[in-house]
Amino acid sequence: MKQIFILAIALAASAISTQTMAQNTKMVGGAAMYPGKDIVDNAVNSKDHTTLVTAVKAAGLVETLKSDGPFTVFAPTNDAFNKLPDGTVSNLVKPENKAMLTKILTYHVLSGKYDSAEIVKAIKAGKGSAEFTTVSGGKLWAMMKGKELILKDENGGTSMVSIADVNQKNGVIHVIDNVVLPK
Repeated sequence: MKQIFILAIALAASAISTQTMAQNTKMVGGAAMYPGKDIVDNAVNSKDHTTLVTAVKAAGLVETLKSDGPFTVFAPTNDAFNKLPDGTVSNLVKPENKAMLTKILTYHVLSGKYDSAEIVKAIKAGKGSAEFTTVSGGKLWAMMKGKELILKDENGGTSMVSIADVNQKNGVIHVIDNVVLPK
């Protein structure tokens, strides 16, 4: 009887764990983003982030984004990269431009895990705007436009968060529709 009870508890715990995992798993670029995987292991499966993954590899940031973190990554889609002037991405991934590529990519990363609720709380505390320091050392500002979470870069460019709170084991990803650029 005791063994059946223990088995029942184990099965119930497994079912709860599976249900929790399913509730926390989001779809990005046609692929499930599993909260038990790191940022890189999830991103490589998104068909909407192949340019970002290529750039991360070219910049040598794979190991960093696979580390414990935690990180908050504002992840531009392929369409976001396509909005840049022709030839920009192909030029940036050249070995001689690694420093600039690294600066741009790390401008999309915050040290620490900031879900959308924390960002919105900071916006409210800042009376409509919250300033964040990126891993590259630059500044990004977050604000709300209606119900949309908007980022503003150091050049005045903006990007909207299209998918928020994609949890990872080493942080969180927020998908954005434009590349934000440092000065």
